[in-house]
Amino acid sequence: MTVSRKDEMRASFFSTHDIQEEIQNSLSMSVLLVEAFYGGSHKQLIDLLRENVEDCVAYTLPAKKWQWRARTAALYFMQAIPASPTYRVLFASSVLNLSELVALRPDLVRLKKVLYFHENQLVYPVRKHQDRDFQYGYNQVLSCLVADVVAFNSSFNMESFLSSISSFMKMIPDHRPKELDKLIRPKCRVLHFPILFPHVTRQLREPKLHDRPDESCVDDLRAPQVSQGQPPSPGRPEAQSRPEELLCPVEEENEGLLSHHSPPAPIAPCLSQDPEDSLLDHKEGTRQIEAGPGGAVKGKEERDGEREEGHVRPLHIVWPHRWEHDKDPELFFKTLLKLKERGLGFQVSVLGETFTDVPAIFAEARTDLDAHILHWGFVPSKEDYLRVLCEADVVVSTAKHEFFGVAMIEAVHCGCYPLCPKALVYPEIFPSEYLYSTPEQLCKKLQGLCKRPDVVRRHHIKVDTLSFSWAALKEDYKSLLASQEDHLP
Repeated sequence: MTVSRKDEMRASFFSTHDIQEEIQNSLSMSVLLVEAFYGGSHKQLIDLLRENVEDCVAYTLPAKKWQWRARTAALYFMQAIPASPTYRVLFASSVLNLSELVALRPDLVRLKKVLYFHENQLVYPVRKHQDRDFQYGYNQVLSCLVADVVAFNSSFNMESFLSSISSFMKMIPDHRPKELDKLIRPKCRVLHFPILFPHVTRQLREPKLHDRPDESCVDDLRAPQVSQGQPPSPGRPEAQSRPEELLCPVEEENEGLLSHHSPPAPIAPCLSQDPEDSLLDHKEGTRQIEAGPGGAVKGKEERDGEREEGHVRPLHIVWPHRWEHDKDPELFFKTLLKLKERGLGFQVSVLGETFTDVPAIFAEARTDLDAHILHWGFVPSKEDYLRVLCEADVVVSTAKHEFFGVAMIEAVHCGCYPLCPKALVYPEIFPSEYLYSTPEQLCKKLQGLCKRPDVVRRHHIKVDTLSFSWAALKEDYKSLLASQEDHLP
């Protein structure tokens, strides 16, 4: 079919017209979303706000070379954001130097300026003290000083930032500013990152304890949400008696902690469990699907059927974090190698995004743990990613840097038993039974679970994941993005 010159001109006209109409529509928006690092949780939040809050328009930069984004994004946005008299609110993450942007664009000064902290650079771990670039933390302090509201995704994030400002400013040789934290604190609030949880269920017939590789435990992402129980408060599970055979001594706590497939005799896993978690469906060959507290979905298997079958699937461990040194992959792989050396059965899925510099430990572990690997590398499909989480038993964090932890909370929502450092943000979200204080404790807990994977598969996870859902937090975000005029009587 031949396209006439007239048709080409008409198509070009409508294309140009559509672009112009889109620009006009954007200029009528009242909420300006600016993201200098549009990837990961930063992207999730911008997309969620744009889709669920009226009158939002977003201007973003790709999630590459974040150091350069932190240094130069303001200059780019100065030119990229068109002027508009309808803007009322400016929302940006702390990657952007907000002070530079409003200085370069005086028309934005009048807006209600909201700065959101996914992380903070004052306590971000570096390999050596001299590697810390003063400029990144300095940018964030300046941004807070010009912002009207400063929101943090966790109390740990907020307090670690505010309490570090004074010592951070001591890096300035002389004429240091004083009491900046007192200027910033009145603007601050905690607003947890909102997660749009999928509806996840597990197959009703397929005991997870049995090794049936051709019929793996697949989640139905389109199924209706199962009914929820009344969750206990986060971090404070109800006290209940626990069977002695499932208890183990906890090592003394040490100071200076960590920041989407045998040994001779079996030992009891280092895991506390409530008696109610051991309730079983005694119909042979079936699984009873039940929602644990906070909506974390976990199946309850038939113990007698498992023993009769005599073939239990190895513990499936998942590590869904960025492949970077601040997530301490060295500790994770070192722990797995110890389990391997002790002849323990386990399977591992190593997920998460990779960036320019991937630590060498990943290539080494890929070879050393080859026989135990189920999934290796980033899973671009969200549905496939969630399916892996629903198939896994335990999710592990070894982070030295974590201010919220979307990946951990998503994994728990999909039914994974969490193991996290007793530091950083984790005590704010997870009850103590899911925390470890030392690498030795982590290894001992995993060792016990490798020997008794049925224990973790029956456990009802006591984490209120729904308190971090968009449904629970949307009104707070809509209020955050309301202009000052909207709050006037």
